[in-house]
Amino acid sequence: MLIDSAADFARQLPAQGRVMSLDVGDTTIGLAMSDLLRSIASPLLTIERSKFTKDVATLKELIGKYQICGLLIGYPVNMDGSHGPRTQSTRTFVSNLGKQVNLPMVLWDERMTTMAVERAMLEADLSRQRRAQLVDKLAASYMLQGFLDSIKTT
Repeated sequence: MLIDSAADFARQLPAQGRVMSLDVGDTTIGLAMSDLLRSIASPLLTIERSKFTKDVATLKELIGKYQICGLLIGYPVNMDGSHGPRTQSTRTFVSNLGKQVNLPMVLWDERMTTMAVERAMLEADLSRQRRAQLVDKLAASYMLQGFLDSIKTT
């Protein structure tokens, strides 16, 4: 079920439990997950996209394995705030995923996420090949950490 806001999404979650983030692209899905207390995001893996049914089967397996209680999905809004073909593609993916997975889901603005991750990897002097291997799951982790930081109560 798609929740309208991050705050409402956070209220839907149990007191403890892992949240998984998805950076959905045309060829890959980067995954990250939180710890049980939702303090720290960690990159998990990158799924090479194939058919939707196979992608969902992999996601469902991971959701069960890690006892995920909610999904944060990167929403590729254009820099000017407009919505393009990628936002529609993501919405379609989320709508179809919602028919297969009974978890609260929220869309998270992912503007600048990949750019920030790319910059950090360049500063770490990673090779182009290594950056390509890591970028999707690191972007998912970066998004998830932003969400976790936004819901912390101090």
